[in-house]
Amino acid sequence: MRLSDLRGRHVAVWGAGREGRAAVTAIAAHGPAGLVVVDDSANFLTLPWEGPLADAAPLVTGEAGFDRLAAADVVVRSPGVPNTHPWMVELRRRSVPVTQGSALWMADHADRTVGVTGSKGKSTTSSLISHLLTAMDRPNVFGGNIGVPLLDLPEAELYVLELSSYQCADLTDSPRVAVVTALFPEHLDAHGGEREYYRDKLNLVAHGPHAVVVNGTDPRLAAELGDRAAIRAGSPDTTHVATGPDGTQWFHLRDTPLFPRAVLPLVGRHNEGNLCVALAVLDALGVDVVARKDSLAVAVAEFQGLAHRLTEIADPSGLTFVDDTLATSPYAAMHAIDAYEGRPLTVIVGGADRGLDYSPLRAHLADREITVIGVPDSGPRIVEALSGLPSVRTELADDLVAAVGLSRKLTPAGGVVLLSPAAPSYGRFRNFEHRSEVFAQAVADTAR
Repeated sequence: MRLSDLRGRHVAVWGAGREGRAAVTAIAAHGPAGLVVVDDSANFLTLPWEGPLADAAPLVTGEAGFDRLAAADVVVRSPGVPNTHPWMVELRRRSVPVTQGSALWMADHADRTVGVTGSKGKSTTSSLISHLLTAMDRPNVFGGNIGVPLLDLPEAELYVLELSSYQCADLTDSPRVAVVTALFPEHLDAHGGEREYYRDKLNLVAHGPHAVVVNGTDPRLAAELGDRAAIRAGSPDTTHVATGPDGTQWFHLRDTPLFPRAVLPLVGRHNEGNLCVALAVLDALGVDVVARKDSLAVAVAEFQGLAHRLTEIADPSGLTFVDDTLATSPYAAMHAIDAYEGRPLTVIVGGADRGLDYSPLRAHLADREITVIGVPDSGPRIVEALSGLPSVRTELADDLVAAVGLSRKLTPAGGVVLLSPAAPSYGRFRNFEHRSEVFAQAVADTAR
């Protein structure tokens, strides 16, 4: 289904946030017979619905919204509306067509798009791909889950998109190059279970992409892909890290050394894998990676890590504060913790409680000396999951600001305070950027 297919039809947009606003603007321009916005989750964090948006589509809130959704010819849901929502279940039962702005956009732009998803690494990898393509004289527009709704993107010859599992779920067109960085259980409450989550995630590759590029070192991803044809980055027959000509670790394309691992400014082994995937995508798009390896090395060295993803904040105390607010699962937090192995470490965890299993985090920290501070809502449950580990000190704080203050007292000189929540931001914050802002302000306010 394309945006142009909505002309003359009654459309209900479900969700009044960033994605819903973009959908209303785009759909209104195509002349629907009727357009309404439904927001069943309006609260004190909800932004006002006014001005041109209100003129284009009235806003219906609360329980009355379901009748408007059920009466529509097409429902365009925001990514934040879960598959398990009771209204979604009933709409499917009634065979009401449900799509997303991402799917509407992809139907018109798939052949010009690199789409990146994954339980971990999609933000950094998509940003790396965009950055390196620009350096290789391949201008592109970067957007998606990273913060710019697809329906707000300008026209371009090439797009690089970060796509969440929610955005992937309703796609009926795959991007030209479909990229998957990792798979582990995430967002199970929204998708209905582990199998459903993997199904929705891998829907990205299900509709005829020209090429599929994956992290070939991820065992769960390998198991889910089976024998599907794919470029498996990290393997010797494509881009990988191995001993180079000077005896240190280098990035390679097959047998050819490209540049030293030390060129990449990002910490952590997982970021080595992210760059391998990015380089494999460039190779798949026809960039001569070997001939341009020196220029690529310069571009890699200049790459700035993403905000909210292992972003270090300078502090006069000598402590290193790290914003990793995009780590919304225990597995993502585990990668972040590993990136600071060997340094005294305090980790702040907790956020919206989706009922995740934190036993993998417990197993990961079994032999690790670390301090963990839990904040609402899921923080107490995470701390309980870690109880009894001999080298793990646990504390609770009333909120994120209090946790920052407590971390200053508990973290040894020269140590690291890592906000890697292992939980989403919603409920207490408008979005992940809001949580990041609160963290950075608390660091500044408690500095001496």
